[in-house]
Amino acid sequence: MKYIIAILLLFLVSCKDNKREHALNVLQNWNSKELIFPSELYFTINGKDSVDYSVSSQSQYKVVVYVDSVGCTSCKLRLPAWKSFMSQVDSLASNSVQFLFFFFPKNKTEISNILVTDRFKYPVCIDEQDSLNILNHIPTEMMFQTFLLNKKNKVVAIGNPVHNPKIRELYLAIITGKSHSAKVDDKLLTTAVLSTSQLNMGIFDWKQEQLVEFSFTNSGDNPFVVEEIYTSCGCTTVEYSKEPIQPSGNLKVKVKYKAERPEHFNKTITVYCNAEDSPFHLKISGTAK
Repeated sequence: MKYIIAILLLFLVSCKDNKREHALNVLQNWNSKELIFPSELYFTINGKDSVDYSVSSQSQYKVVVYVDSVGCTSCKLRLPAWKSFMSQVDSLASNSVQFLFFFFPKNKTEISNILVTDRFKYPVCIDEQDSLNILNHIPTEMMFQTFLLNKKNKVVAIGNPVHNPKIRELYLAIITGKSHSAKVDDKLLTTAVLSTSQLNMGIFDWKQEQLVEFSFTNSGDNPFVVEEIYTSCGCTTVEYSKEPIQPSGNLKVKVKYKAERPEHFNKTITVYCNAEDSPFHLKISGTAK
């Protein structure tokens, strides 16, 4: 219960007022709920080679990752980030956590290609019947589609640790048995003003890399520190100074976009920092021809 309260506080801090009640309802509904697994599960490597892999009854914890067929698949998967997180978990709690990936694909070939491209050798279940969701009625919001379960398959935390550094910290704290503070006043907060939240790159040759720049001004009394910046897909990268920005100072965030093909795009860059309004959502759009 205490961990659900912790994760609840983390979500409510970052949610706007009109989303807090919904977040509260979701988290309360999933508090200590047992996740039911389909009776027949097939796991593969790279979406091709079947492997002998099943839900463990011995693991102290399980991280269950569900990815639906809505939106940009590679943006949701973030497999390189998962490889890094899994390696970190293994170094801190070797063999005590099982990772279970369930992908409900709109295109199985696309999933397989992403697995191969990202060299993701961990077993995954390509759940073409969406059976895990049908059994459990998983929330439609991506932030609520990853679960940390205890040995009895009951939910002890909700949230995606590769999309949110606070969630990652919470998962690691639970897994390692260390105390975790969900308070927002355990660090010096400041305020920040963003130059603009959205930039349009216009129409351009899809083979040419594009660059735009966002600017943060530290309008508070304490140093402004960026904790993490996440991009929604691999075609978008960012560059920024890791040094604290003093009051009245500016931080430039350079965003580069390199199209993989001709397309119209809308991408989101999420900035986690010690500002009261964190996280900030930067959006870029345009048409690559």
